[in-house]
Amino acid sequence: MVAPTGWMRNKEGLGVWEHRGKVAVAGVGHSPMDRRWDEKLEHTLGAYSIIAAQRAAADAGIKLDDIDGVLSCPGPLGDNWAPRPYFDPPYDSEDGITKVTAEWLTRGLGLKNTKWVHSYDSHVGPEWGLGAQAVGDGLCTTLLMLYPTGNLPGRYHHEMDNHARGPNQWLNLWSWGGISQWAYSFNEYCRRYNSNHDRLAPFVVNSRRNGLMFDWSYYAVHQPEPFTKEDYLAARWVCKPMSLFDADRPVQHSTAYIITTGERAKAMKQPPVYILNHAQGQNKVRSSVETIEETEEWTARLARILYEGAGLGPADIDIFNPYDGYTLFTQYWLEAFGWHGVKKGEAHDFYAGDISVEGPHPFMSSGGNNGTGRTRTAIYTDCIEQLRGTAGKRQVNVRAETAVAGCVLPQNNGHIVFGKHPS
Repeated sequence: MVAPTGWMRNKEGLGVWEHRGKVAVAGVGHSPMDRRWDEKLEHTLGAYSIIAAQRAAADAGIKLDDIDGVLSCPGPLGDNWAPRPYFDPPYDSEDGITKVTAEWLTRGLGLKNTKWVHSYDSHVGPEWGLGAQAVGDGLCTTLLMLYPTGNLPGRYHHEMDNHARGPNQWLNLWSWGGISQWAYSFNEYCRRYNSNHDRLAPFVVNSRRNGLMFDWSYYAVHQPEPFTKEDYLAARWVCKPMSLFDADRPVQHSTAYIITTGERAKAMKQPPVYILNHAQGQNKVRSSVETIEETEEWTARLARILYEGAGLGPADIDIFNPYDGYTLFTQYWLEAFGWHGVKKGEAHDFYAGDISVEGPHPFMSSGGNNGTGRTRTAIYTDCIEQLRGTAGKRQVNVRAETAVAGCVLPQNNGHIVFGKHPS
């Protein structure tokens, strides 16, 4: 079935979201996590997605037959995994192996009562908005939302066979232009605000520390040793001023959530976490490289859209988990949202303070992608767990009644506001 039209909240002036507090998150499930797929069926994205879905349903205390909607961002649609050998049928296509459509997941789980099934060709940020809107609009009442992310040896982001030919010889020298884009923007940021790369160290070290507190994160399972400032500063450059530890680590993993109506959530196993608003957007830039002015204007605009629809302001947000696929652009979100009073050019000073989960400014309590592995979902899961009071060692000491998370890049993003209470 097709997705509803006109669901995006991507401009100012829309007012408070019509479903504010009427939609809730009731379940969370994470699969095991590996660095790469090792070509075993039990480690495919399909197998991991089944595990994540089952865990999300169990977390919510529901049966699989209670699910009447399935939504998935199928996975590496832009990445060219093929040609490569397949298994025997029915494992003779990418679906269920290196990507997972909603249709495949419905069949794989044997779901019998679905009435809305949709595979969304985007990423987890806007997917959250689509899922919340689908439940709010009544397309389904108990939605299983999946986000799988895969990684094959030597194939990641090699989506352009001609990446060094034609215009791409100038735009995508390393296969994807975002690497040089954000290195350039970060240099501009540092020149404008008199800062430098090394001032990111407290932020990156704190993120790894927080990520280690998730028992399922890549680093907790595979690389649990402490990460220090010296480790960060000694990293090799990828594209100066972007070092190896400024980029998240691609992994093999699936995450699932159960989204339902606020009323149904009250009868489920976990305390409901309500959705207060969602916002999406894509910035259009004047040239091949987004300028710092464009980034700052766009991120501020999305913050205004999100606050408006939730009926909240910067002082009302307790937990803040912006996207950190590259640590070089996380400061734009921090400054745009004005979290804990941070203004333009002040993010690196803020990093130097107490941003630990025990302190007064528990920034990125999830650890983000850099602290857990490139799931793109830890930021949402942490918001949910902080508001439930089930974050364990990551549980903050400040008030935890509202939370914001968003993904992915500043110029193409989807954010969401969670609330412990519906109003």
